[in-house]
Amino acid sequence: MPLDRSSTPVAVDASHAHAAYGLDGLNLFVANIQTGFGPFIAVFLTSQGWTQTAVGVALSIGTVTAMASQVPAGALVDAIRRKTLVALFSVLAFAGSALLFALWPTTLSIYLAEILHGFSSCTLGPAIAALSLVIAGASSMGARLGRNARFASIGNGVGALLMGACGYYLPERFVFFLTAALTVPALGSLIPLARFEAAARPAIVAPAASAPQTARTVTMRRLLSDRRLLMFALCAALFTLANAALLPLASSALTKRATGEANLFIAACIVFPQILVALLSPTVGRIADKYGRRIVVLVAFVALAVRAALFAWVTQPVLVVAIQAFDGIAGACVGVMVPLVTSDIAGRSGHFNLCLGLVGFAIGIGATVSTTLAGWTADHFGDAAAFLSFAIIGALGAVLVWAALPETRPSMPNT
Repeated sequence: MPLDRSSTPVAVDASHAHAAYGLDGLNLFVANIQTGFGPFIAVFLTSQGWTQTAVGVALSIGTVTAMASQVPAGALVDAIRRKTLVALFSVLAFAGSALLFALWPTTLSIYLAEILHGFSSCTLGPAIAALSLVIAGASSMGARLGRNARFASIGNGVGALLMGACGYYLPERFVFFLTAALTVPALGSLIPLARFEAAARPAIVAPAASAPQTARTVTMRRLLSDRRLLMFALCAALFTLANAALLPLASSALTKRATGEANLFIAACIVFPQILVALLSPTVGRIADKYGRRIVVLVAFVALAVRAALFAWVTQPVLVVAIQAFDGIAGACVGVMVPLVTSDIAGRSGHFNLCLGLVGFAIGIGATVSTTLAGWTADHFGDAAAFLSFAIIGALGAVLVWAALPETRPSMPNT
């Protein structure tokens, strides 16, 4: 993995600026692409005559693939020195997956598309994080990740509008043709990144990358048992456990209360936090660099707990949308902290992406349990009880962060 550029002879020149802009574009267009694999899959498969059970099985295949691929995909990204090649494969895999949906919507090809998308999602995220470390260096990683999150959030919002318009005016399969077409500008964004990575490679490869295999194995075992990493993975899983089911629960409640206007309010609940993430993410990165990581993670849990508690008591649809401001705050904090804290712990070890995969696996477990827990609690005790349960989990997460999560900012001693 790369070192901080301040300790290398690599000059901050025009090629570096072009690479930074290329990374902006990659985050923007990749988010656009990912939008096509959201709820549009369920809409498309339903239009093709698939039952809800069949749709659920197809989506579950993608989810299980992504969960199972987190750690091995991270190890693979660590093993490949040219991270732009990993990103290239991932983007091309997205295009192939989208075309399978559009051209051959048979059971086998849909399952294959879900597997391909699930695995390539797990390689692209670590590749972008690694490229961010190459470009920004450890000292500016927080600001760079905040910038990544801003462009990804903009891409999510623009992608939702493009896909929605495409699905409204054209046949449903054209959403996936548009998804495949959007991979072209994403591939173009990789060109300056590849040039910069090739030029900087001799100076940015970490010593661990050339260490003997035995030493690398020892380093990997030490990292995977590092209390800081394990505690952060636990916090990430707990956050997702409390967070993943909140919007689906709120959407169900809105559908009951707002009837014909429900879709409008649900769309606002999705877009409003994305706008806040785009606005807040760079500031979050700067705060993390100045004041430390733990305070940002704490803010995320507090915002999550407040949001869940308010959902339990507020029923007016406009106010429900307003409450989503807390989702924007928490989303900006967690989106920046996951790669940043992992970089603090493993950025120069040669196992950065493996550790990132471990955190991603913990997040996947939290998300999987969240939806099941939400459904069971709502069915047996009502929506308000489900929301309050997640508020309690969020509050417990805040206590855990305050009491036990070590600070990982390099300039601060670990606690």
